[in-house]
Amino acid sequence: MADPQPRLAASLALLLLLATLWGASYTFIKIAVETIPPVTLIATRTLIAGSVLWAVLRLRGLRLPMDRRNLGRFFVQACLNSVVPFVLVAWGTQFVDAGLATILNSLTPVFAFLINWGITRHEVVTGRKAFGVAAGLFGICLVVGPSALQGANQQLVAQVAIIVAAMAYGAAVTFGRTFRDLDPMMPASGSLLFGAAILIPVSLVVDRPWTLAPSTASIMALIALSLFSTALAFTLYFYLLKRIGSVGVTAQAYLRVPIGVGIGMIVLHEMPQPTAWFGLALVIVSVVAMTLPKRRA
Repeated sequence: MADPQPRLAASLALLLLLATLWGASYTFIKIAVETIPPVTLIATRTLIAGSVLWAVLRLRGLRLPMDRRNLGRFFVQACLNSVVPFVLVAWGTQFVDAGLATILNSLTPVFAFLINWGITRHEVVTGRKAFGVAAGLFGICLVVGPSALQGANQQLVAQVAIIVAAMAYGAAVTFGRTFRDLDPMMPASGSLLFGAAILIPVSLVVDRPWTLAPSTASIMALIALSLFSTALAFTLYFYLLKRIGSVGVTAQAYLRVPIGVGIGMIVLHEMPQPTAWFGLALVIVSVVAMTLPKRRA
């Protein structure tokens, strides 16, 4: 029988790579949005990443279902999982550090739980999850910090936008359960392509991209964001789902937070405020509490 240790080590290495790719996305966005408007940035990101995933599906011998029901589901998932959150994060990152955006946007498990508990009634409140919700919300307050007391300034509005993006991701998690009848890569590709179809016309009208002069750094960041932090990351995610299961893959949710903050510190020379460090610790505790399974192997 083959030794399982090399297989486990490879899976853990891929899990760390996935967390790094998603953690780095906020730094890529921060660099790209300096000279590329948010709508055009995300329209291009979704088009490139969706096209790559579609090509991977075709190489696997699969086709996107094009019936009315699935097209409608792709449209809803596109709005919840790419159009709304991607644009809000890109816009907000213009005014806040990439590290702070990473922290604020990492509470998707908290909002997914609140939606499933309060709306769809699919969640039961346990002591651990109640503690996770409280820790996460308090962590957000610490990250936002004194700016909340200074009125609705631009930085506060940007932080709220990134938090709303996390809420949209939470709703996308809930709605994503309707895709259990499809290969997991199909809703990813379909929703990204639908996102591009929604955003490209808006980009043409609002940003007039032919008039833009993006910097080389922004273009390279956009390419890295699209190919590595979106297309490759989604491919790794679905591969790991089959290899180690959903419980194992949830580990990236709390790995990518410190990784994302660390990348922002190294690449962008950011330095979070002391209250943000406490908020970061609480957010990690919150995500662990919300995603840790009842029983661990």
